[in-house]
Amino acid sequence: MSIDIYVCLTSSVYRGRGLDMRVTRVQAEQNRAHIVATAVRLFPERGYDAVGVAELMAAAGFTHGGFYKHFRSKADLMAEASASGLSQTAARTEGMDPAEFVESYVSREHRDGRGDGCTIAALSGDAARQPADIKTEFAAGIENLLTALQAPSDTPGDADQRAARTMVIDMLAHSVGAIMLSRACPDDSPLADEILDVCRKEILASLAHGSSDQSAALGPEA
Repeated sequence: MSIDIYVCLTSSVYRGRGLDMRVTRVQAEQNRAHIVATAVRLFPERGYDAVGVAELMAAAGFTHGGFYKHFRSKADLMAEASASGLSQTAARTEGMDPAEFVESYVSREHRDGRGDGCTIAALSGDAARQPADIKTEFAAGIENLLTALQAPSDTPGDADQRAARTMVIDMLAHSVGAIMLSRACPDDSPLADEILDVCRKEILASLAHGSSDQSAALGPEA
């Protein structure tokens, strides 16, 4: 059922204007947030271009015309939804070590849950063809995710920090690629599962090897 985004405007003529306008602003902010949340779910499921404004507003429970009271254009919503989705991905990752991340990320559950999964894996291909402001949001979101995954170093020298960052970038790129390749196959394809299984095993082995090398470089007293 469609609902009017701006309610109670006319009633403010007859009742306390200040109170009604405050309620209206709060409701408008809540409606805007709900539209963004709907976009955060639909864009990863369908892609930016496959979700029109009218369809998105209907899914949020609003009329098509109300969209432009909140956003100047669909591109503005795309950028805001991307930022929100990327922020949620980083928040879910906070506190995970790289191996935990890989076990959760390179999985059938993540592959099959596009709308609830990582915005990077779902929309990186689309983002590459979008305007610069959306690419900027993705760059910031990827950077935040790298920061969330990189543990503080006990030996915070430049070389150690670069090595840790290199390992996390490599792990993230392989994990994202595994999900994208698996999703490109038919859902019931044995290859789709094989890609995940092989990549998860190899990424975890690489992480273990990297940790062993780092421990050896630090010496027996580390």
